[in-house]
Amino acid sequence: MKIFRSHLMVTFFLSAILLSSCKKVFNENDIQNNPNAVTDVEVRTLLSGTMLGVAFLHEDTDVRIASIWAGELNGLSRAHLGFAQYLVSSQSFNWTVLYPVGSQARLIQTKADALGDQWTKGVAQILEVLVIAKATALYGDVPYSQAFDRERFPTPVFDKQADVYAALQQTLDNAIVNLSASSGLAFAAQDFIYQGDIIKWKAAANTLKARLYLHTGEYAKAITSANAGIQNTTGDALIPHGTSQGANTNQNYDFFRVSRAGDTGFEGTYLLQLMQSRINSTNTKTNESALYNHFVKVGITATNSLDPNTTDGAFVADAPHPILTFYENQLIIAECEARLANNAQALLALNKVRASLASGYINGKIFSAINRKYDAYILSDFGINGMANPTNAGSMQLALLYEIISQRYITFLMQYEAFNDYRRLASALPIVQLPIMLYAGNRKPQRFLYPQQEINTNPNIPQPLPDQFTKTTIFP
Repeated sequence: MKIFRSHLMVTFFLSAILLSSCKKVFNENDIQNNPNAVTDVEVRTLLSGTMLGVAFLHEDTDVRIASIWAGELNGLSRAHLGFAQYLVSSQSFNWTVLYPVGSQARLIQTKADALGDQWTKGVAQILEVLVIAKATALYGDVPYSQAFDRERFPTPVFDKQADVYAALQQTLDNAIVNLSASSGLAFAAQDFIYQGDIIKWKAAANTLKARLYLHTGEYAKAITSANAGIQNTTGDALIPHGTSQGANTNQNYDFFRVSRAGDTGFEGTYLLQLMQSRINSTNTKTNESALYNHFVKVGITATNSLDPNTTDGAFVADAPHPILTFYENQLIIAECEARLANNAQALLALNKVRASLASGYINGKIFSAINRKYDAYILSDFGINGMANPTNAGSMQLALLYEIISQRYITFLMQYEAFNDYRRLASALPIVQLPIMLYAGNRKPQRFLYPQQEINTNPNIPQPLPDQFTKTTIFP
């Protein structure tokens, strides 16, 4: 495995394309004179750079591929047309940002230990989990236990996916302990996500735990963690953006509107089909028109094209991008309670999301009040012939689950968690899936391919190499 020694070169690259307001944290003389001298970097400076890396990993090409494979976005031209046909190779993917960012997160922990700073260590542990959770969810077995000790393990083993998930849960437990310490170093100026708010970071750790427990089907544990997780939209972990092109704009905006306009769109997507079915339907408590128009704009790149709304909607230049949110947290509770046949508790959590959507809030933005409707449901809405039972499911539990996973699917636009759900729901009991159609062929994409650089340099890579249609252990 090639984990770059020049960790800060990655940081410089990310700072240039994400958040120009953070550039001044790199003015220290030791960084300017020797960008490889990572051990000399002040821990708060390193924290800021690592957050930039994590931010980049939530808005990169991987996320677009995941969104295409989940049926939320479509590839219409050039490389993304191939992605939509599930045509990928080991050259399509790389870990040249992912593992260096994870390595920086681990380095922060070492430096924080030397300072006796549990708060910063706890945040760094969350950042590490965000990085490795993305890797293992998308690729399956990945390096983790040996990944960040290049001197001892230049070619780290690939840990089993189930073992990685277990280790990530332990890392998050440790993070929560560290964030519960009575004191630590202040780092508000370097924290563009929560401005140094330890309580919010602790809640985010619990929401992340809940997400991972949902992946592994441990529903009671997921509920427990989510109940300690993000409890309102002010606790959303969002990546802030601005309007300075090439400096701090949202990377979705840059791709959809500037660098690759027309390469992707919503033509033929299941997302549009689902949202259109929730507009002027027999479900008089729901109207997704306003959110639909927040996501979709007609005719930006061509006549009648169905484009991501980069004009006045979800993908404008300064749109924040979600990492972990109140909506995800509540919908984890809703789904897990429903799977455990606790329908009343599931409905309570679902209605909390609907109440917030009714206010027009999503991911740090407010969408139009025109044709925006999310009235509270009652359980009878999910009965046979109920207004919220469009598939005529044979039980209230199944109808409720269908509504919950539909709301997850919609709110996860441009988040790789939608692709995780796409695979997870095929085996989660009781089975309730969205009828997402394939763009090509008859085999569902199941995973990303190991990068060619890793194949060339690490003899521990799993053999035979799995293809994109090979299921992972966690999502059988």
